[in-house]
Amino acid sequence: MTQNPRHYIVISDEEHALPYSKGLMASSIMATGLRPARAFHVAERIEERLHERGAPSITRAELADLASAVLVEEVGQRYADSFAKWQVVNRIDRPLIILIGGATGVGKSTVATQLAGRLGITRIIPSDAIREVMRSMFTEELMPTLHTSSFDADHLVRHPLPRNADPVIIGFREQAAAVAVGAQALLRRAVAEHTDLILEGAHLVPGFFDPAEFTDAFVVQFVITVDDPEAHRSHFLARAHDNRSRPSERYLEFFDNIRKIQRYVKSLALERNVPIVHSYSLDATLAQVIELVVSRAMQAIPNGRPDEQLEASARRTHDR
Repeated sequence: MTQNPRHYIVISDEEHALPYSKGLMASSIMATGLRPARAFHVAERIEERLHERGAPSITRAELADLASAVLVEEVGQRYADSFAKWQVVNRIDRPLIILIGGATGVGKSTVATQLAGRLGITRIIPSDAIREVMRSMFTEELMPTLHTSSFDADHLVRHPLPRNADPVIIGFREQAAAVAVGAQALLRRAVAEHTDLILEGAHLVPGFFDPAEFTDAFVVQFVITVDDPEAHRSHFLARAHDNRSRPSERYLEFFDNIRKIQRYVKSLALERNVPIVHSYSLDATLAQVIELVVSRAMQAIPNGRPDEQLEASARRTHDR
């Protein structure tokens, strides 16, 4: 005889009384920084606990309480706290915009892709795509620094440079300033459409536009760095192995310029109190970034928070 399948547990206060989904719960749990496989395991344990309760339905607040309790049991209080905070942040009626800067080859694209999956963000735009669009609008004669890589714009700087000015930094600044115009337009569009967005790229330089301008969104900006030169160099070799269209030779030829740009961007981040995330491993970097995003979003929430039940859930979980 075949066993009867388990009945669905319905989330009663959803708009259409949707059944509990392990996949959706695992996605929510990944916002804590937990790895996908571990998050799915926790989601399965939550489903088991739901069936042990024997009730045909559960409210969102009750499910958040249960998820927090299982997180404490399975992976520890830190993840439960992060989950509770993310539930509060997720109820705020403002788009989340994440700006990831850093020099070429530090892993911005990889972090952006993984972060998008864990936070449920569907729109990722690299600043190189903005530069490509602007290239089609401005000829090389009109705006030459747009028509080369960020680390190779020095030879296209046309106006006389001040004494002791570094042409690598001047060229990079010109390109970043031009791309910043397009980046600001994208941010305004995301705010107007109420769309979560991750924007990543070497051109997202602290100080070239002001995230505080976008008051109708949660804007989290940070810079990724690789402090060890050999580790940074190895990123280009690994990337060339995974993607033959991006051979390492050109990047290694201009490696000193790339390192120089990293030092410059890092100095601007320090001047403007933009967080710097030191990249050592993907998992560690993602954990740092997710913690940063959640903590910054929590700081931006006004004292009168919109979902008292979820906030109370966070407090109860912490007190256990």
